[in-house]
Amino acid sequence: MNTAKATVVAVDEVEALAADGLRRLTAAARETAGGSLAWPAKPSDHAPDPTLYSGTAGIVPVLLEAWRHFGDDAYADTAVRTVPGLAESIDVLDDDSLYFGRTGTALVLRALHDELGDTAAGAAADRALELVRSRFDGTRWGELFELMGGNAGIGLGALAAGDTELAVLAVEPYLRMAERTPAGVHWAHRTDTDSRLHHLSHGTLGIVLALARVGRATGRADLAELALAGATDVVARDEAGPRGFLVRHSTPQYLPDLIEPISYGWCHGPAGDAQVFRLLRDITADPAWQALADRCWHTVTHSGLPERLRPGFWDNNGRCCGTAGVLALACDRIAEQQDPHDFAHVLVADLADRAIRDAGGARWSNSEHRATPSDLEPRTGWAMGSAGIVRELLRFVRLSRGGDPRYAFAWPDHPPVSAKVSLPAASDLRSRTT
Repeated sequence: MNTAKATVVAVDEVEALAADGLRRLTAAARETAGGSLAWPAKPSDHAPDPTLYSGTAGIVPVLLEAWRHFGDDAYADTAVRTVPGLAESIDVLDDDSLYFGRTGTALVLRALHDELGDTAAGAAADRALELVRSRFDGTRWGELFELMGGNAGIGLGALAAGDTELAVLAVEPYLRMAERTPAGVHWAHRTDTDSRLHHLSHGTLGIVLALARVGRATGRADLAELALAGATDVVARDEAGPRGFLVRHSTPQYLPDLIEPISYGWCHGPAGDAQVFRLLRDITADPAWQALADRCWHTVTHSGLPERLRPGFWDNNGRCCGTAGVLALACDRIAEQQDPHDFAHVLVADLADRAIRDAGGARWSNSEHRATPSDLEPRTGWAMGSAGIVRELLRFVRLSRGGDPRYAFAWPDHPPVSAKVSLPAASDLRSRTT
C-alpha cells in the first residue's frame, strides 16, 4: 500500500480546512439581478454555471452538508438563496442530463424542498422534470447515451427525485440498444465513435448502475439482468487479476492523444468501478461482487496515487477525477468493512498539503502538464473544485469521530452505505433548523 504521505492530519485540523474551504467557496458566490446566489465554474468566468457538475447545483449539496455538520443556519440560508436562479436556469439550459442539465438541477431543487421546506424549489423541480420528459425523442436526449450526459444519469436523477415513470422511460432504450460481446453487452456512449468506454462516468458501468438501481426499484427483472450482462463484459476485460482489478479506459482507445489508457479514479478507473460492484453486492447478495470491489481497492492503494509519479498520472484533487473521489470510497470501506483509516489519512494529508490557504480561506488547484503554467485556476464546483473536496473532508471528519457515514444529499450514482451497517437513528441526527 502507498504510504508515501503517511502524515496524519489531526481531525480538528481537517475540519478547520473544510471550514476554510467553505469560507472561500461562499465568498465566491455572485448575487444576480434578481437577488439569487450563483457561482461560476471558476472565478475568472463572467457567467454563472448552474450545473451539477461544475456550478451552482453542485455547490448546494456541500452547503447542506455543512449545515448538518456544523449546525449553522447560515449555510441553509445560502442554499435557499440559490433557488430563484436555479429555477430560472431550467428554461435557459439546452441540456436535460444529470450532470450538465435540467435533471441535475431538478434533483437539487427537490432536495431543497425536502430538506428545507422550500415550496418554490419543489415546484421548480417538478417543472424541470416535465420539461425533461417532453424533450425525449423515443430513444435519447441528445448525443450522449451514458451516465453524465445521457439516459443513465437522467434515469438515476429521476429515480432519486421520485419520478419512477421517467426513470424507466430513460433506461428502457438500453434494452434494444445493447451490443452483444463475447462476455456480455456494452453500448456506444455517443453516435459518432467506434470506441466503447467501460467505466462509470461515460461507459458501460455507469449504464449498469442505472439499470440496476432502476430495475430494483421498479421490479423490472429485465433491466436488472441487462445490468449484470454489462458488468460481466467489463469484468472480462480485467488486466490486473487475480488480486487487483484494472480495465482500460476504452476499446479502441478514445481520444488517444488526450487520455491515458489506464486511469484510477472515480470517473474512468477502479475507484468508480468499486462503487458499481458495491451496488451489485447489495442487490444480488452475491459475495463475488464484494470480492471485485476489494480487488479494485487493492489496485487503487497499490497504484502510487496520490503521488504525482509522472506527468498526467495523478494531477487532480477533485471528486470526479481525483483524490476526493478516492477518499469517498475509502470512507465507504471504513463504514462498511471497518477498514483501517490508513489510506484515508494518506489522501487527506495530500489534500491538506495541496490546499492553497490565505486570509480568504482555502481552495485547490489541479494540474495540466501540457499547459504552461501547469497549475490551473482553482474551481468552485463539485467535479473539479472545492465543493466536492470539502464535502468529502466533512464526511471523513464525521467518520473519524464515530459519526454518521451518510451524506446530507445522496448523490444518485454513489450507492449508500450498506443497510447491514449500524447507522445512527434519525433522532440522533441534527434536526432540521429552518
